[in-house]
Amino acid sequence: MTDLPAARPARPFFSSGPCAKPPGWSADRLATESLGRSHRSKIGKARLKRAIDLTRKILKVPDTHLIGIVPGSDTGAVEMAMWSLLGARKTTLLAWESFGEGWVTDAVKQLKIDADVVKAPYGELPDLTRVDQNTDVIFTWNGTTSGVRVPNGDWIRDDRQGLMFADATSAVFAMEMPWDKLDVVTYSWQKVLGGEGGHGVLILGPRAVERLESYTPAWPLPKIFRMTKGGKLIKGIFEGETINTPSMLAVEDYIYALEWAETLGGLSGLIARSEANAAALDRWVRATDWIDHLAVDPASRSTTSVCLKFADHAVEGLDDDAQLALVKKMASLLEGEKAAYDVAGYRDAPPGIRIWCGATVDTSDIEALGPWLDWAWRQARTA
Repeated sequence: MTDLPAARPARPFFSSGPCAKPPGWSADRLATESLGRSHRSKIGKARLKRAIDLTRKILKVPDTHLIGIVPGSDTGAVEMAMWSLLGARKTTLLAWESFGEGWVTDAVKQLKIDADVVKAPYGELPDLTRVDQNTDVIFTWNGTTSGVRVPNGDWIRDDRQGLMFADATSAVFAMEMPWDKLDVVTYSWQKVLGGEGGHGVLILGPRAVERLESYTPAWPLPKIFRMTKGGKLIKGIFEGETINTPSMLAVEDYIYALEWAETLGGLSGLIARSEANAAALDRWVRATDWIDHLAVDPASRSTTSVCLKFADHAVEGLDDDAQLALVKKMASLLEGEKAAYDVAGYRDAPPGIRIWCGATVDTSDIEALGPWLDWAWRQARTA
């Protein structure tokens, strides 16, 4: 094709999950001693414990909180927490994107608990100051499909009566977590660290542990959700004894990413890379007349899963189906030129582009991406 930009991103991996591997990653750099061994062997337990200990170190998780590797990615971790902890008191569910909507469905339609649902449209946050914190509260820290995040934890009260659940899967390792204000935190390492899918991490504060040991849900719990036995926490889950068989290859991949994070200076280095990427993309957005941020308020705009929409004047007269067709055409053109992979917005979100700006992406690749997005827009509009 003619009119191609001069330079391609060196690593055109902009998917919002699974995300780009750390720079310099290759499979032959992974430790292999645990592969082909039982996860319950001495080396298997040691490597799982290594992953937990490094997680605590990088994320600065206090000793008051427990860290467990669980099945089913972030979804499994959230479901495990919901099924085990909800129902003791009323619940408030906050939803401003598709994953938050998913937790609403599971709590209200599946568990059928007493719940209030507080929603905001894509691109916005609800009024967090009005959340009833005498209830258990479930929210996504960073809306992966909307590009909207909570800016901080200042709205969470120290004297809250309910538990605070944060689905932080595309926030953790790229944003500060106020651990003293969070009772349950979940994520998948396939996001900011670019790990493999299938495993989740569940972090429990002391108030969540107290709930587990003092409350029995009204519904039966599947084996992979059970965290107590005889009314006491199964502590081994949080010491490397997983509930079911993990992929030790995925564990080694996670350890590699954590060790890479250490070379950056830990959490501060990861956050700096994500923020630099988001700033570079924002500079292109502000200089481009056909695109805009989906997130309305810059203070609550994601620095990882940056969601973009077409400017109103650029798609005047085009309905959502026509805009979706534009998105698909652009994504196909970019993939065909090996300039960007997996940049179409999430299927339930408004039509647009989604660019992952997490720490494993290089800022130089974000800067190289802008001209390619402009090229794809021109090509798609004239096709």
